[in-house]
Amino acid sequence: MASTRPAPTRPTIAVTIGDPAGIGPEVTVKALAEKELYLLCQPLVIGDAGVVRRAAEIAGVALVCRPVSGIASARFEHGTLDMLDLKNVQWGQLELKRASAAGGRASVEYVSMAVQLALSDEIDAIATGPINKQAIHLAGYEYIGHTELLADLTNARRCTTMLATRDLRVTHVTRHVPLRDVASHITKHRVLDTILVTAEGLRQLGLERPRLGVAALNPHGGDDGLLGQEEIEQIAPAVTAAREMGIDVRGPFPADSIFCRATAGEFDAVVAMYHDQGHIPIKVHDFERSYTVTLGLPIVRTSVDHGTAFDIAWQGTASPAGMTEAIKAAATLARRRHG
Repeated sequence: MASTRPAPTRPTIAVTIGDPAGIGPEVTVKALAEKELYLLCQPLVIGDAGVVRRAAEIAGVALVCRPVSGIASARFEHGTLDMLDLKNVQWGQLELKRASAAGGRASVEYVSMAVQLALSDEIDAIATGPINKQAIHLAGYEYIGHTELLADLTNARRCTTMLATRDLRVTHVTRHVPLRDVASHITKHRVLDTILVTAEGLRQLGLERPRLGVAALNPHGGDDGLLGQEEIEQIAPAVTAAREMGIDVRGPFPADSIFCRATAGEFDAVVAMYHDQGHIPIKVHDFERSYTVTLGLPIVRTSVDHGTAFDIAWQGTASPAGMTEAIKAAATLARRRHG
């Protein structure tokens, strides 16, 4: 959906800190300590000011946390974190480094506020910190993750998460489905729908005619049915239907080779059949700088491609590279949206 606001020199990006008990606050302050980001965008942090100040202390970065009442009062100057302080964390009661209802509730509230601002056209994009599935369930929400939450908040009919890093983009037909159940979820309708959402999303991101490759589900692409029928009965018919609709898509190709072909430049994106089939190539290729983009939403949203990492949280050792890339991508995509 095109924005009605004038094209900004530096788009305004809402940056949510994620679950306050995890590494989200730390990677947020570390990323925004980089002057380069302020040349690209106007970051507005959404979180709890007390948490953010403590994260800056742990991370050893010299930033001034400056709560603001709204966009109009933000300065967007490097060295100062303009933020909407939701004041929704009681520090003495927050259980650090573990999933809790308090952390889950706070993280959902940050995302909800960011979406509200994006839908009202007050900001240009959202970059989200990591949330924890167990924590949001403990808080009473039934969402599996960010994608389902964002779809609900924006009333998006269909959307999917695209993982991206240098030279490689991947979307998924299924995401958070147990491996033993994946095959039953691979249907012509789901595969076709994912192809269409991927193609349309990439067009919105500036690729006029994206080239898509579709991965097979079974070893060796099913070996003509010897190792499974999904390629013959579900995946190939979906590819044919998409091609008849004008989509530049080919497949299914064996999963052990399609990602190499994509990094060599043959495809702009790969449609994977299940979570780990797509996540592993991205993270092996360049885990630290990978990020995600949610396709099919009426707003621009990017995110880190890692979790809350409770095991290393609040130690000052988390890398901000993923958050930096997510914010950069949000700024780039926001400019394209305006253009």
